[in-house]
Amino acid sequence: MNSTAAIYPGSFDPVTNGHLDIIQRACRIFDRVVVAVADNTTKKALLTIDERLDLLQKVTQGMRGVEVDSFDSLVVEYARRKKINVLIRGLRMTSDFDYEFQIALTNRRLAEDIETVFLMPSEHMSFVSSTLLKEVASLDADISSFVPKVVERKLKERLQGR
Repeated sequence: MNSTAAIYPGSFDPVTNGHLDIIQRACRIFDRVVVAVADNTTKKALLTIDERLDLLQKVTQGMRGVEVDSFDSLVVEYARRKKINVLIRGLRMTSDFDYEFQIALTNRRLAEDIETVFLMPSEHMSFVSSTLLKEVASLDADISSFVPKVVERKLKERLQGR
């Protein structure tokens, strides 16, 4: 069997159980999955790039074939540097499709040799978004069923420190 690899790019601010579900699904399809954290300076992140990388390292530890990295370029440029021609994108709801479809078509125009594969999380995680979690966590809600413990602790620490 040929070794296959894919990149799962995102901001992961913070990583959620939904992200982990997509990573696990990707691991069943690909031998190697690079979880690539976008260091996007135009987006105001709650967690630093180093914190996001650290949390991803911790929550993916023990997942065979998973590598955590960061990038600060177009994802297709990053993919070319890594010599990987598959991008993974998660689709939670049908409302995600329009946005994700735009991104996939733009990436295809920029790099027609790089394919986008869409994966859907388990139904019970289809509504979980990092943005929503940050909002409810800031109101001191219980988010333990949406994120790993280490992420929950980091979010509480950061939000209480504001």
